Amino acid sequence: MTGSLFKGNFWSTDILSTVGYDSIIQHLNNGRKNCKEFEEFLKERAAIEEKYGKDLLNLSRKKPCGQSEINTLKRALEVFKQQVDSVAQCHIQLAHTLREEARKMEEFREKQKLQRKKTEVIMDAAHKQRNLQFKKTMDAKKNYEQKCRDKDEAEQAVHRSANSVNPRQQEKLFVKLATSKTALEDSDKAYMLHVNMLDKVREDWQSEHIKACEMYEQVRKSLEMCSIEEDIKYFVDQRKTGQVPPAPIMYENFYCPQKNAAPPGKATGPNLVRRGPLPVPKSLPDDPDYSLVDNYSLLYQ
Repeated sequence: MTGSLFKGNFWSTDILSTVGYDSIIQHLNNGRKNCKEFEEFLKERAAIEEKYGKDLLNLSRKKPCGQSEINTLKRALEVFKQQVDSVAQCHIQLAHTLREEARKMEEFREKQKLQRKKTEVIMDAAHKQRNLQFKKTMDAKKNYEQKCRDKDEAEQAVHRSANSVNPRQQEKLFVKLATSKTALEDSDKAYMLHVNMLDKVREDWQSEHIKACEMYEQVRKSLEMCSIEEDIKYFVDQRKTGQVPPAPIMYENFYCPQKNAAPPGKATGPNLVRRGPLPVPKSLPDDPDYSLVDNYSLLYQ
């Protein structure tokens, strides 16, 4: 069950949103904080155990207890002191064990920190590239639509002036129309190019998002003392952001009779069939393993 919970529940239909990734990173940060708190707790407990053990040891070895007694009572008191000495040694050994567990926790926490930083660097770069390419695509789309309007206006001007202007003026209108058609073709190609580039960037970002989710799943699996399924299910149920990743930004032909009305960055549905007069250019061609502490366990004998 844990193999797909994270990468299947922390998406958003908004292509620019990082809400799912932010939710996971926040929980990773909380986990690091909890590890630090537990590490400090173990160290303080170890200090208490060590002090108590040494105090018992000093009591057992330095404080007289029935030195003037004889026979069986003397032997009983000696056994009593030996038992105190043994208890003292157990507490000192427990302090050593707790410090060793704290050391392992610190090692685990530092490896977690390094791996998380690597993932954040990769994801931040992916988010930046995605946002930049989305802006370029929307700018190209805006320019393409404006060129479509310019061409339409030039065509209308030619039709309106067919019988009302002299040949020289009409020639200028034809030149303007030809120029607008060329500009439209160029903007159309640029728009299609940016759409294809954005789709490639989107795929790369989603791949890194899945790797980040899988990294988190590996961290959770490494904590052997946790109830993995219960903790993961609770976190997913409380913090999940969506089960559908954003759809690719599709090419929208200006002359298509049914334009997709979805806002930029939202899912836009199936591919639209191009019906305009211009040729469609061909589309462009198209983990980190989390560090674990070997044999880590919070149990001690």
